[in-house]
Amino acid sequence: MIVCLAANPSIDRLFEVESLTAGAVHRPRTFTQVAGGKGLNVARAVTTLGAEVQVVTILAGHAGRWLEEQLEHAGIPVQAVWVDGESRSSLSVADRRRADLTEFYEHGVPVGAEDWHRFTAAASVLSYAAAWMTVSGSVPHGAPDDGYLQLESACALGMDTIAPRPPGAELVKLNAAEAAHVTGIDAESTEGAIAAARALAGSGTGVVTRGAAGAVLVAPDGVAVHGTLDAPGRYPVGSGDSFLAGLVVARAAGAGWDDALALALGAGSANAAVPGAACFARSDAERLAQRAVVTRA
Repeated sequence: MIVCLAANPSIDRLFEVESLTAGAVHRPRTFTQVAGGKGLNVARAVTTLGAEVQVVTILAGHAGRWLEEQLEHAGIPVQAVWVDGESRSSLSVADRRRADLTEFYEHGVPVGAEDWHRFTAAASVLSYAAAWMTVSGSVPHGAPDDGYLQLESACALGMDTIAPRPPGAELVKLNAAEAAHVTGIDAESTEGAIAAARALAGSGTGVVTRGAAGAVLVAPDGVAVHGTLDAPGRYPVGSGDSFLAGLVVARAAGAGWDDALALALGAGSANAAVPGAACFARSDAERLAQRAVVTRA
């Protein structure tokens, strides 16, 4: 089982328009909404890739109930910490003519110290029955800035956050901009990304994703691996989360890091091909993974 923490869930909406013009009225060609935020995207991708999952999340209000219903409808077990307020919504607008996205993200619902304690305690208990626990995104407003340090995981820990993380995490994955922020190393080039991944790794594995330029991975033995996949897509929201899901699903199944990186690239690319974060098909992710080029850097 893989436990996915979602401290900042969101109703994620995607409008697709022919051309986005400031101040104009638009009628979207398509509209998609999913139970999103980084942690829930990872959970949905993990389920799609065939692994058992358990979500621990913080929910509030009518939006929170909708999120819970969507997870249950998808067959994703959820343990929710309910707080006052209203869970957030986020909006992405895809401009077909320019092939880009304009994004609007609400702040997450504030939580108190006791709420955060209930969240981390529930996660820690579930970790005893899990192979991996994923931690994605920021600590919500009101929780301690170093709130993830309160996690006590009995299983492997995969982190995708710039927030302070527990020592000894088995996997730390960030995009190039985040890695540069955390390490102070320019991660735009392959060499820089490898150096940043090595700094992130500690005693575990560090990964830096670079969008269309692929990803680099530095394993615990110090070996650096570079992976690319030529499969551009118009819907990148959730690709990093799907990438993380591919890594941990493969590792939980006993795969080596090379094969795990290939599946991660396949899942990320499959996600970008369709609207709605982490709404890809498993067959597409596995097919694309076969096309990934993974080499020692």
